Amino acid sequence: MNTYKVTSPIKLKNTETNEVIDDAKKELKSIRKKLGDWQNIMYAHDKYSVLVCLQGMDTAGKDSLIREVFKDFNVRGVQVHSFKVPTEQELGHDYLWRHYLALPERGKFGVFNRTHYENVLVTRVHPNYILGEGIPTVNSVEDIDDAFWDKRFEQINSFEKHLAENGTVIFKFFLNLSKEEQKNRLLRRLRKQEKNWKFSAGDLKERKLWSKYQDCYEDAINRTSKPHAPWYVIPADDKPTARYLVAKIMHDALMAYADIKEPELDDETKANIETYKYQLNNE
Repeated sequence: MNTYKVTSPIKLKNTETNEVIDDAKKELKSIRKKLGDWQNIMYAHDKYSVLVCLQGMDTAGKDSLIREVFKDFNVRGVQVHSFKVPTEQELGHDYLWRHYLALPERGKFGVFNRTHYENVLVTRVHPNYILGEGIPTVNSVEDIDDAFWDKRFEQINSFEKHLAENGTVIFKFFLNLSKEEQKNRLLRRLRKQEKNWKFSAGDLKERKLWSKYQDCYEDAINRTSKPHAPWYVIPADDKPTARYLVAKIMHDALMAYADIKEPELDDETKANIETYKYQLNNE
C-alpha cells in the first residue's frame, strides 16, 4: 500500500484517478470488521487515538466512504466531524481552534470530513475569506502573500507533530477524482430526483476553478506529508476501490503497533475468576 503514500514531491496530473480492484467490496467487509475489533482493543489500551483526515473535490465520495469503511465499528468508538463554513463563534478564535475541539479522545477514531486543510485550500483559492478571520496583520487581500501561506503550513505541521507526539495516529487521504468523473457525478445528482438535494449551483462555480484547486492540493500535500502524518493519494473514480484502499492502508499501518494490546487482569482478579463465576452462577 506504500504505492499511494506520498514520500517525495508529487505531481497530481501524473497520478492515477481510475483504478479498479476486483472484489473490493468483499475485501472491505473483512477489513472493516478487523478495524472495528482493533478499535475495541485500542479503547481498552487507552493510550492512542486515530485521526482520519479526508479531503477531495466535491463529489469525491467522502460521505459514502465514511459510511462503508466504519460500518462495523462500535458507534461509540468513532466520531465524525464535517467542517463547513466557520460559524461566527469559530471565527472568534484562531483557525485551528475548532479542529482542536473535535479531536478524538484516547481509544477512539476521529474522522474529519474536510479538515484543517480547508484553511490552505479553499481560502487560498478565495483569499478574501481570510479577511473574516480578524487576523491583526491582515487588513486586505494584498497582505496575504507567500510568507502568510508559508507560516500557515508551518503551523499545520506543528499542530500535527504535537498530536502525533501525544499518541494520535494520523492518516490523511486525498480522494483523487478526475474532472470527467466529477462531471458524471454532478449530472447523476441532477438526473435522479432523490439526489437533487445534494446539488448546488455553487458546485459549478467551484468546478471552473478546478486547476487552481489542483495546484493548491498538490502544494499542500507536498508541504505537509510527513512520516508522522503522511498523505495518501487515493484513486477515487471507482468508489468501492477507494473505500477498500483507505481501509487496507489503515489496517496495515495500525497492525504494526505491537504495543497496543488488551490490558491484563491484575493478579488478584485473575486468581479469583473461578470464584467470581461461582458467585454469579449461584445467586
